[in-house]
Amino acid sequence: MMNWAQDITRRKLLTASPLSIGSLGLGSLLGSNESFPLIGGTAPKAKRVIYLFMSGGPSHVDTFDPKPLLNKRDGEKMPAEIIKNHEFAMIKESQPLLKGSDWNFNQKGKSGIEVSELFPEVGEVIDNITVIRSVYSDTFNHDPAVMFMNTGSVRFGRPSLGAWLSYGIGSENKDLPAFVVLASGKNRQPLLDSYWGSGFLPAEHQGVQFRTKGDPVLFVKNPDGVSREERRRQVDLINWMNAKRFDVVGDSEINARISQYELAFRMQMSVPELTDLSREPEYIKDSYGSEPNTVSFANNCLLARRLAERGVRFIQLYDKGWDSHGQIVSDHTERCKSVDKPIAALLKDLKQRGMLDDTLVIWGGEFGRTPMSQGSGKGYGRDHHPHGFSMWMAGGGIRGGHVHGATDDFGYFASEDRVHVHDLNATILYCLGIEHERLTFHHQGRDFKLTDEFGKVVKNILS
Repeated sequence: MMNWAQDITRRKLLTASPLSIGSLGLGSLLGSNESFPLIGGTAPKAKRVIYLFMSGGPSHVDTFDPKPLLNKRDGEKMPAEIIKNHEFAMIKESQPLLKGSDWNFNQKGKSGIEVSELFPEVGEVIDNITVIRSVYSDTFNHDPAVMFMNTGSVRFGRPSLGAWLSYGIGSENKDLPAFVVLASGKNRQPLLDSYWGSGFLPAEHQGVQFRTKGDPVLFVKNPDGVSREERRRQVDLINWMNAKRFDVVGDSEINARISQYELAFRMQMSVPELTDLSREPEYIKDSYGSEPNTVSFANNCLLARRLAERGVRFIQLYDKGWDSHGQIVSDHTERCKSVDKPIAALLKDLKQRGMLDDTLVIWGGEFGRTPMSQGSGKGYGRDHHPHGFSMWMAGGGIRGGHVHGATDDFGYFASEDRVHVHDLNATILYCLGIEHERLTFHHQGRDFKLTDEFGKVVKNILS
């Protein structure tokens, strides 16, 4: 039987079509182009982003937003005028009870920012951080809220933030994707791949999920009995057929497909060494709490630093299990303990390596949690809360030791220097040298943007 893969040489492939595979796709072009910014007139302060996403929604009033009056009025009914006409996911009472925090807040660092005892290690690096206490969103259910935070829309099918960055400025490393996703934590809510999808952008810009246990990237390793040389011939044949198809239909998705095959082939060589955390010195692994060949947020933080070192543009860590409708004391204690040390180690490690100045680190979830209790007694929880919550940013282009904005005395509404999700995303793009109004993609007759027709850069948090 004829072996079609052996009948096509790489030289034939590259000359078979006027379209050179080496020039396919914006992301491929930008992979070797370091002369950015390409979109906008500002010099970038950050080259890359590490986004620590606490999926499920951490409680702001228990972590980074102390509320003495809430503690004082613990057990009283929430004033009806504050929550008038507001819906909740699970709370059904017309006037639920206020619930103060079970944790103490202490001033940390030279800046004296108050941080919950849930985050003692992060408190030690607070002088590198701007805490934004006035974030607000448009929706209170998980899937649309995560979608909105990541894509600027509650609708499926829009490109994620990482995909926009891949499309806009590409990767610094042609052997790795521009956008990598890592996951850890408890499986309380599913993580949908649409959270890191490319939407209507070319498919090459979607996030690629890496793992710290088992195969680092699924479906990249050669099947048993297939050598690297044989796989090279197979990829060349597939790409040759795709290039011929492009000559007929001119569909840009075909270019993206060729680019993805080429990247996957190169990743066979680059990924195994990259994801081998055992290569790190013991003191580094200890500082993160890393245990190689396990699934953990600590391992993901260490891998995020290694990805950042190698030029990956956008690294997003999802930690699941923050949806504490009940048992919030035990749940938040466990979740915070699992992320506190690795986060602090990541910031210290980046700073020691001279990378924090050009790496933007972001922490937060899709919303906060209500200052009222859901349920009662020791097993109480808190419901979803989009009206005012906390996130923080550190590193490339961001002031250190700073607090921006505030919620009201109960922690219910963002009340001072409010930061909408669109404002947050506009600011992230700005730190990377991108004017959010100019990062567009023409689709279905109009230009789309991550920030839609809204969003303003939060200049007060910039260094």
